[in-house]
Amino acid sequence: MSLHEIVLPETEPETEWVRGRALQKVSPRYRHGRAQTRFAIALTAWADAGARGRVATEWRFRIAPPGEIVRPLVPDVAFLSYDGLPRDAGGDDVEMPLGAPTVAVEIRSRGDRPADVADKIRTYLRAGTRAVVVVDPYAETVRVHERSGTRLLHRGDELQTNALPEFALDLTTFFDDVAR
Repeated sequence: MSLHEIVLPETEPETEWVRGRALQKVSPRYRHGRAQTRFAIALTAWADAGARGRVATEWRFRIAPPGEIVRPLVPDVAFLSYDGLPRDAGGDDVEMPLGAPTVAVEIRSRGDRPADVADKIRTYLRAGTRAVVVVDPYAETVRVHERSGTRLLHRGDELQTNALPEFALDLTTFFDDVAR
């Protein structure tokens, strides 16, 4: 840690640095938690089957877009490829990586401010995240944000992105499972 890093205490729920201020994450409700769990299970199965990288929920990253101060962000689900952090890495390099996840998944909560979500998406992408997936379990939509643009997906669509080669998530099945 240095003078060029914002350090926040670990809290429950976690606290992030968003739009120039400390912002404690919202304690999730059932549908949010269910979407987070189901997405993490699908992504972990894909990552483990191909030895592609690490997946975790509520994983704190120390993110530094070029020329900006390092700040903590905590995606609801994160994938970090072994290309981004080798399999044999350990300690704080894994516990709180300095750098961006390969893919960040944010599950919308009813209390999320659109400006906060937009700031997190911009920060992730500027810092090198290849895709930010924003799941709205209430509207049953998924937005995939990449440097090349944004795609809106609904029930009946399949979530795929070049950031997750060979990963596919049927959104009808996913949202049916989230609603259980």
